[in-house]
Amino acid sequence: MKISIERAALLKAVSQAQSVVERRNTIPILANVLIEAEGEAVSFRATDLDIEVVDKTLAQVERAGATTVSAVLLHEIVRKLPDGALVQLTDDGASGRLTVEAGRSNFSLATLPREDFPVMATSEYTANFTASAVVLRRLFDKSKFAISTEETRYYLNGVFMHIADAEGGKVLRCVATDGHRLARIDADLPEGAADMPGVIVPRKTVGELRKLLEDDDVQIAVSVSETKVRFATPEITLTSKVIDGTFPDYTRVIPAGNTRKLEVDAAEFAKAVDRVSTVSSERSRAVKLSLDEDRLVLSVNAPDSGAAEEELAVAYGDERLEIGFNAKYLLEIASQVDRENAVFMFNSAGDPTLMREGNDTSAVYVVMPMRV
Repeated sequence: MKISIERAALLKAVSQAQSVVERRNTIPILANVLIEAEGEAVSFRATDLDIEVVDKTLAQVERAGATTVSAVLLHEIVRKLPDGALVQLTDDGASGRLTVEAGRSNFSLATLPREDFPVMATSEYTANFTASAVVLRRLFDKSKFAISTEETRYYLNGVFMHIADAEGGKVLRCVATDGHRLARIDADLPEGAADMPGVIVPRKTVGELRKLLEDDDVQIAVSVSETKVRFATPEITLTSKVIDGTFPDYTRVIPAGNTRKLEVDAAEFAKAVDRVSTVSSERSRAVKLSLDEDRLVLSVNAPDSGAAEEELAVAYGDERLEIGFNAKYLLEIASQVDRENAVFMFNSAGDPTLMREGNDTSAVYVVMPMRV
C-alpha cells in the first residue's frame, strides 16, 4: 500500500477514529485503526466492539492495500506535522511496518495484520430516514446532560430515541433521565421514520455523533434496528450497538397538573444561581428559591462556609412558595434555554418541577426538588 494525502484531511479522519478507540484494552488490535486504500479513496476504520466509525477521504493511491496501525500514535504524529504538509503512507506488507513520511520527517510504525481486525457485522435496518444535522444536534445536545452515570441502572446510560405522540401528531423524540432530572426533546417526524423501533443510544455514541453534526448544511442518513443504530454523512459512517434494556415509562414523571407559573430571564437566572451556589457545600449544593409576587429570592445557607442570597425580578402571580434544588441541576437546565425566558411550573415544595422555553412544548425538562 502506498498513498499520499494532505495533512488536514488525514488529521480529521484519524482524530475521529482514535477517539473511538479505548485507551485501556486487552486486545491489541482494538488499539489500531484499519487503513484501506482503493481507487481514489482511503478509509480509516476504528472500533471498540460496541461502536465502529469509518471515515472515507480522498487521496492519491499509488498502490492499493490495507494495514492496521496504532490509532493514538498515528494521530499524535499527524497532529505534530506542519500545516499543509503532504503525508505519504507506505506499507510493504512483509516488514510489518508502516512508513509515514512528510517533508524531512520519517516515522516507521509497527502494524498488525488487517485480517485480525474485527469488522462489525452488518444488520438489516428496519427504518431508514434522513434528518438534518441541526435537528439531530438539538435533539441530542439538549438531552444528553440528563444521561445517568450510574452503572447499575445501565438502561439510563443513554438517550432514548423513539417515535412518540405529541399534540400535533407523531414526533421524533429524545429522552434522557438519571432519576433526578429529565429532558424530553421533540422534533418533526422525518419521512420514513414512522416504523422506527425505540432505541437507547449509549452515552459514548452520543459524544461521537456530535462530531458528525458540526456542519449545519449536512443531511445525516439515520438507520435503526432493534440492536443497532447508524448515522452516516457522505464521509463518515458511525455504527453503534444500542443499550439492551427497557427505558422506563418517563411520561409518568412529567407533571401535568403544575399550576404555579414562574417566568424568568434564563441567562440572568443561571448567573444568579451560579453566584449564590459559590458558598454552598460541595456535597449537597442546595439552593433555596423563595417565590413571592413578582419576586424571587435565591439563597444558600452553608453552616461551615457562609450564606448568600440574591433577588431577581420575575413574573410570578401565585401564592408564596419555598422550594430547594441542586444548584448543578438548575444550572444545567437553565443553560439549555435558547430563547430569553424560561418558564418554571411548580406544584408544591415536594413535587417535581417542570421547565420549558417560553410557550414551546417541544423541549420540556423536569427536575426533582431537594429538602432545604
